Amino acid sequence: MIRFKFLILALFTVLSTSIFASEETYQFETDAQSALFFELTKELRCPMCQNQNIADSDAMIAADLRRKVYQLVNEGQSREQIIDYMKQRYGDFVYYQPPVNATTVWLWLLPAFFVCFGIVFVVRSRQQKPVSQDENKLQAAEKLLEEDK
Repeated sequence: MIRFKFLILALFTVLSTSIFASEETYQFETDAQSALFFELTKELRCPMCQNQNIADSDAMIAADLRRKVYQLVNEGQSREQIIDYMKQRYGDFVYYQPPVNATTVWLWLLPAFFVCFGIVFVVRSRQQKPVSQDENKLQAAEKLLEEDK
């Protein structure tokens, strides 16, 4: 019985090592590189996750993207070069600020269009409309009033 308990304890000990998560640590030569890395990992979107940047995502592809950003930062590439590299490889989706082109121009124009439409709607609805009175109905009402007298 003691051997069985020892075996279970050893099994739990071996299996419990998998709960120790490894944390990625990146070493940079300068603070500017470190700041650039953290800025880029917050601006680049995880291709697998919904609305999660690669800094916060636990997906494998996000880890790959962080390592690639780390590599490119250490190679001395600029912010724009790294963003362009990621856009070429993963498309415009990977960057949170979509470019203005023929397919995305509606993202920029529709909110302005709805605001203008709302202003026109409010202004037109607030204008006083003259009350039109139907002469036939007025005469019928006056006739009824005279009959009641």
